[in-house]
Amino acid sequence: MGSNHSSDKLHCNRYLDGQGPPSLVQQANDEVNRVQGGPHNSQPEGQMTWVVLHRDLPGFPDDNTIQISYIFPDGIQTDKHPHPGQPYTGLRLLAYVPDCREGKKVLKLLEKAFDQQLLFTVATNEDGKDVVTTASIPLKTQQDGGSTVGGYPDPEYLKTVKQLLKDEGIE
Repeated sequence: MGSNHSSDKLHCNRYLDGQGPPSLVQQANDEVNRVQGGPHNSQPEGQMTWVVLHRDLPGFPDDNTIQISYIFPDGIQTDKHPHPGQPYTGLRLLAYVPDCREGKKVLKLLEKAFDQQLLFTVATNEDGKDVVTTASIPLKTQQDGGSTVGGYPDPEYLKTVKQLLKDEGIE
């Protein structure tokens, strides 16, 4: 499928696994969850901006760094969040990608995912408070320190995040 095709699910690959297509009930439930938000489209109102820093990231010695800023103010949950009508705590988060061809492509994909409300959600943290947090797409929130702390070097990150975004219909 090319990038101009619908991002609707295709179930043909299930036949290869011997499972057959999902039931009509499951397909209807998938559609209802997608329309009502479910884990998708539950991102609260926020802002995404980016700047180029004149320094390199570990693993990308010849490239500058793109610093992405995500800002979500405190707010009140809507019906697409876990506790409608209750407050949630906002978030300020910086993320990083290298300023190279692949990094710029990931930036554009992240912008599309942000616009489609797929990057963040409201969830209850370990202290029992509702907060804005990242959804299923990992972001590099440290410039260095390695992949175990959300930083660089991580030679697979750009490839991995592009695949995860593609799985969400972002190409």
